[in-house]
Amino acid sequence: MATFKEFRNQVKPNWCPGCGDFSVQAAIQRAAANVGLEPHNLAIVSGIGCSGRISGYVNAYGLHGIHGRSLPIAQGVKMANRELTVIASGGDGDGFAIGMGHTIHAIRRNIDITYIVMDNQIYGLTKGQASPRSAEGFKTKSTPAGTIETPLAPLEVALSAGATFIAQSFSSNLKQLTQLIEAGLNHKGFSLINVFSPCVTFNKFNTYDWFKEHIVNTEDIPDYDSSNRILAMTKLMETEGMLCGLVYQDKSRKSYQELIPGFKDQGIANQDLKLSEEQFKYLVSEFK
Repeated sequence: MATFKEFRNQVKPNWCPGCGDFSVQAAIQRAAANVGLEPHNLAIVSGIGCSGRISGYVNAYGLHGIHGRSLPIAQGVKMANRELTVIASGGDGDGFAIGMGHTIHAIRRNIDITYIVMDNQIYGLTKGQASPRSAEGFKTKSTPAGTIETPLAPLEVALSAGATFIAQSFSSNLKQLTQLIEAGLNHKGFSLINVFSPCVTFNKFNTYDWFKEHIVNTEDIPDYDSSNRILAMTKLMETEGMLCGLVYQDKSRKSYQELIPGFKDQGIANQDLKLSEEQFKYLVSEFK
């Protein structure tokens, strides 16, 4: 069985010192080892942005996609080889702006992958513009007078769209984050894990201290039941989206792959796709 060290490679991350993404990387490596994966069992597909680099920093199959498109690629990987454990990753701009359409449809499709969003509430790689998660009045280079838009509430949206696994954590809470990623990897369906991952360079408002003051953990709420969808929505609204822990899980729904008639357990990538002469003639006959 692989240890978390075996999910390390020789590529040194070039994130800013103090970036929350370092903890996300460590949590993925620890979780992959804890659930019994080997590096060749794991594929990580990322989008664009600071967080998009994470696919190259883990010893596993990695693909650095294009902006907002990590989910379509990750779903294709899973459909081609369902034997792989697939993680899609990106930032809040990647997943909740240009990629929001893909996020919604991946949620309702319930395909068996884990989507980890590193939510720093700003566009970091392009040097600090407002994102869909930036608070009203948030001043950036693109909104010098303060943004006038209402920030997106991604977990409420996911819950409304029928997500079967929703979790949220904070990058400085490595133990909780690792446990949630483990749970997401083990969940049979689409798992959304939003991670508050502070940008120490461009976001001077949503700092580590700010998050520590505002986060509410599910384990601190008496009788919190993660299988209760109405309760999950209520607590998300009461905490203004700052609820961390396993927010909601529905184990009753089947994953997308399980609903496809005749979809083989063996990945397409590992199947013998050669056509017999009889099969070839039958297919060609359709064009006569």
